[in-house]
Amino acid sequence: MGIISMIVVGFIVGLLARAIMPGDQKMGWIMTTILGIVGAFVAGYLGQAMGWYVPGEGAGWIGSIVGAIIVLFIYGLVSKKA
Repeated sequence: MGIISMIVVGFIVGLLARAIMPGDQKMGWIMTTILGIVGAFVAGYLGQAMGWYVPGEGAGWIGSIVGAIIVLFIYGLVSKKA
């Protein structure tokens, strides 16, 4: 059940990040899910580095969405240069 819930939460977080971020992101639902999952990992890592989270603690919904927006912003910068 852990993997399925991670995929569902990643998809929801990815959708919310894409809705908040301005512009047109051409991603399918698999890339949206990956965006949400990677965003949660980025938020967890940054939160631990800044002392907001203890090791092993998840980032939460808002942190995951912020992390996904950061990943989406970087993805936009990289894809425009290519």
